[in-house]
Amino acid sequence: MNSKNADSQQSRRLMMLNDPVSKVIPKMAIPTIISFLITSIYNMADTYFVSFLGTNATAAVSVNGSLDQLIMMCGSMLALGANSYIARLMGQGNDKKASQVLSFAFFIAFGIGLAMAIFGSIFMTPMVRMLGATPTCEEYSIQYATYVLLAAPFMATSFVMNQCLRSEGSAMLSMVGMSFGGILNCVLDPIFIFGLDLGVAGASIATAISKLVSFAILLFPYVTKRSMLHLSLRNFRVKKDIVYETVTVGSSSMFRSGLAVLSGILLNSLAGDISDSVLAGIGVSTRIMMFPFGIILGFGQGFQPVAGFNWGAMRYDRVHSSYRFSAWVSLVGSAIMALILGIFAHSVIKLFAGTDPEMQKIGALCVRLQCIAMPIHAWVTVVNMLCTALGNAGGALLLSTSRQGTCLIPILFPIARFFGAIGLASAQAIADVLSLVLAIPILLRVKKKIKAAEQEKMAQAQ
Repeated sequence: MNSKNADSQQSRRLMMLNDPVSKVIPKMAIPTIISFLITSIYNMADTYFVSFLGTNATAAVSVNGSLDQLIMMCGSMLALGANSYIARLMGQGNDKKASQVLSFAFFIAFGIGLAMAIFGSIFMTPMVRMLGATPTCEEYSIQYATYVLLAAPFMATSFVMNQCLRSEGSAMLSMVGMSFGGILNCVLDPIFIFGLDLGVAGASIATAISKLVSFAILLFPYVTKRSMLHLSLRNFRVKKDIVYETVTVGSSSMFRSGLAVLSGILLNSLAGDISDSVLAGIGVSTRIMMFPFGIILGFGQGFQPVAGFNWGAMRYDRVHSSYRFSAWVSLVGSAIMALILGIFAHSVIKLFAGTDPEMQKIGALCVRLQCIAMPIHAWVTVVNMLCTALGNAGGALLLSTSRQGTCLIPILFPIARFFGAIGLASAQAIADVLSLVLAIPILLRVKKKIKAAEQEKMAQAQ
């Protein structure tokens, strides 16, 4: 490693431990937010361009949102678990062990993604039906899923590299990797869909290519040794503590993604029973809400490594201050976003709904109701990230699975039975409010844990 890289790594370490949290967290969060926004844009690009092919094609893209979440589940469990453990190890100065954690998460994620690509391709038709495809959009769903599955191993490992770059304070490198692929997808979509007349399959090919490019860019810092961590097969270790820390903390993400897939399948099925317009309207609203939720999640993921790094370094005062700063910013920022999006919800939905009045009505209602609950969602996200940063696997699991799982799935069937399409449009907002009941006692327990660690540190010093 040359002196320039060593100086850069030392400066990042000092930044995490000494710079004001009001500067460090935005510095970490902004690149992450940008990458999430660009990811949202290229997800919306698929929906926007495919919407010109009709409501059935739009419904097919909505159905395959659950496929994206399945692939995310392959990598995000390992990614977030590794992120948390790596941040704490690096706070302790144990970079060698952190590199072993990275290599373990990377190669296991690739293997899981490869298995999913193989079995998904073999059982393609049953898979899209399971995801909620109706007979009228099944063929479109198959076309879209075909090429996305081929990129599954690279998508899963990209999640790992993306998270681990952030854990060492390299949020800018992470942003470049995710953003360039997203921009490329926006360029390729109209070329493949209309220029080459490939239709829905063209959107899938464009997405797969953009994912491969993102993978290559994220791999570059590790190959050229510009990162603080070293990714290699020689660093691959299956050790008890690595498996335990990665899986237990990361299981919150796995269960969240798994329950999100299940709730998405149930929601698609219930909406499809009403009409393709309701299915497409709720699906489009979900993709629109990825914009504000991406900002919220990106800010939370900027806060998480700062809290985790300082927790590992026993800088408990900075853990407290980083949480307070993040909680207030998330509440105020989400309220402003909710107000603006709520006002223009119908106009935004019309961009993707064409002249379909039922799709416009359901989509706009779904967006506005989620805007009302957005500040709650933002605060719960910060509490969830605090649990993840401190290695509190139980709290992270409960909160990460509440919004799209434990607080959503139980209400879907009764709300669909008694309130139909309007009930399904309001389900996610109701789940956001219910998640608040879980977050408050979990935060109180986490604060007790931090206080106890502070007291133990003071006792050792005395």
